[in-house]
Parts: sequence; structure tokens; C-alpha cells
Amino acid sequence: MTIAITGAAGQLGHLAIEALIARGVPAAELVAVVRTPAKAADLAARGVQIREADYGDPAALTAAFEGVAKLLMISASEVGQRIAQHANIIDAAKAQGVGAIVYTSLLRADTSPMLLAAEHAATEKLLDASGIPHTLLRNGWYWENYVLALPAVLEHGALVGAAGSGLVAGAARLDYAEAAAVAVQGDEHMGKVYELGGDEHLTGADLAALIAAAADKPVVFQDLAEEDYAALLAQAGVPLAGAQVLADADAQAGRGALDTDSGDLRALTGRPSTPAANVIEAALHG
Repeated sequence: MTIAITGAAGQLGHLAIEALIARGVPAAELVAVVRTPAKAADLAARGVQIREADYGDPAALTAAFEGVAKLLMISASEVGQRIAQHANIIDAAKAQGVGAIVYTSLLRADTSPMLLAAEHAATEKLLDASGIPHTLLRNGWYWENYVLALPAVLEHGALVGAAGSGLVAGAARLDYAEAAAVAVQGDEHMGKVYELGGDEHLTGADLAALIAAAADKPVVFQDLAEEDYAALLAQAGVPLAGAQVLADADAQAGRGALDTDSGDLRALTGRPSTPAANVIEAALHG
């Protein structure tokens, strides 16, 4: 059974392929769909099939899905373009008779107030309309999202956000990748919706304390108004639209949009989620 993975050169897609191989799927039965084959050279060396396709090229996508039984559709990264890109992927999969799709969506995408949710909710509707059996993996927040800011956090001694005392049930990227591998490998997951979040429920202050402990230096959480946080992100070089989306995500986290007690992630992976402290420690000290 051939399984294709879109976005395979990205971090989540790459980890999902590693997880599939670890679960006994032969590398030769995996198709890594990538924009830049050179970025998947390590996968090619392991025997994974590499097929080049841009999300904006329906013909290339259709060719890439030839002979594919199942598709792990990692959501595209270009906010504002994802609905059209995802439509191309779904149409190509349907044209090639792909039997099932597993899609990495967003926590409670159909009801979430987050700006990030709109494109995911639209994609879920496209999947429903396609008639292709599918599984929705509604991923929560990655602890790695906070790791990106570590240099600035340590420089200023402050983790800045707009979430107030809101709780985030985060997990490591590896946790979500393993859940995706399980879901795409097993037929019993088709037709199901999984709300994925980790076992920990942490505030910004909790995360600041973990960073302080790992770095052995004082770090506090500095809570800003959403518009002020967006302005700070833009000042740091984040494009304005992206800064607004990120600030909105943090503000909505303050209202519970990134917290869940579903337990679906643990049920899929069969283990507890990776502690945030482990992710932070690895980022700081390897």
C-alpha cells in the first residue's frame, strides 16, 4: 500500500515519514511530495520515493499521486493561499483515485474563533464535498512555536504574548507526527475527527518559568494587548498580516481556543505527550 505525504520536506511531514518507517512501513511504499527534491535527499537515500509538485500546479500534483492508496495531507504553510492549494491537492487525489486522506487541521477548526481556523474549516468542507473517505487531525499548538522566540526571550528576560492566563494544551511536533502516522496507517480511523492536544495545560507564565529553569536565568511573562503584541511582532520583522494572525492566535488562546481535554492525542500515540520542558531543554542544550 503506497502512502503519499505532502509537505514531506517540512518538519511535520519529515517526522511523519520517520514515524511511518519506525512503524514498519517500507520506505519504498512511501511517496514524499515536495517542492524542492534536494531538501528530501536524506529521505531518498533511505529509499523513499521523491516526487516533485508545487501546490499551485494541479498537473504535477496529479502525476505525483499516481498509484497512491492513501494521502497524508499536511496543511500548507502559506496563510491566505491554503484554500486554493488544498483544493488542488484534493482534486488531484480524486483524479487519481486515492482511497483515503488524512488532513492536519486545527483544534476545533469548525467552531474556533481563531483567524487561523478559517482556511482549515474551508478545507474540511472541501474534503466533505470530495467524497473521499478522510480523517481530520485537528492539531493543537506546538511547544516548538515558543522555541522560535527563545533568542529574544533570553535577550530581554521576557516571554511576550497576549494570552493572559489562558491555558494551552500543547504538544511536541513529534507527537502530532506520530499521531498522523498512526491515523494514515490504520483504516479504522477513516471518517473520524480527532481533537489533538497534549496532557499539559500551561499558561504563558508557566512557559516563562520553564524557560527560566532551563536557561538558568530570570524570565517573566509579559502580557500585552492583542494590537500591541501584533505591533511588536511586526517591529521584529514578521509581515503585518502574519503578525496579526499570530497575535490573534495568542489572544484567542487567552479565551481557551488552544486548550482541550479530549485525550485523543494520547489515544492515538499510546503514550503521554512530550513535556514542554523537554522541548525547551532540547532547543537550548541539544
